[in-house]
Amino acid sequence: MPIDPQLLAVFTVTTIVALITPGPDMLFVLGCGVRGGARAGLLATLGVITGDALYIAAAAAGLAALLTAFPVAFTVLRIAGAAYLIHLGVQMIRKRRNGLDDDPAAGGMSGRRAYLNGVVSSAANPQTFTFMVAFLPQFIDPAAGPVWLQFAILGGVLIVLEFLADGAVGVLAGRIGGWLRGRKAVRRRIDAATGSVFIGMGVTLAAES
Repeated sequence: MPIDPQLLAVFTVTTIVALITPGPDMLFVLGCGVRGGARAGLLATLGVITGDALYIAAAAAGLAALLTAFPVAFTVLRIAGAAYLIHLGVQMIRKRRNGLDDDPAAGGMSGRRAYLNGVVSSAANPQTFTFMVAFLPQFIDPAAGPVWLQFAILGGVLIVLEFLADGAVGVLAGRIGGWLRGRKAVRRRIDAATGSVFIGMGVTLAAES
């Protein structure tokens, strides 16, 4: 086996603890689920883990070292992601005030939009970058086998666990949101709150270094 079973067990337990701790990705999925339903929550989760997979592939290929060597490129990525999240939040609040709707059938957020926003949210999150670059290599042993294969195994475990954790949150939020969305006044408050969360995430992302 290319990874020590003990190391893999420690990695799995540590990852579970990290995933069940509320963070930006979980809040994002929660917001999408409440606003768009269980399907939007699941697709937002898929978007988030797609962004994670991109970082895993980058770390395995050594591209993460390139971003570390050229922090300006990473700063541009971070600021762009922050601006996008703030834009999403403002759009949610503005559309609710104007009585507009993204997709009435999906409760205000289409599955496609939830997925794409999830990719951007994850890929532009410095915490995702730090986790992949600083955490995963701690469980890599070059003497045990191909490094890329070890990255792939650890990344696969991470993605499965994240899908289970965030996906459950997205589905539960969708079920609760389905009841709340039938009440227009409550729905406006939900959209305003979700938009505010996205704006807050964007501001936090822009302020991080």
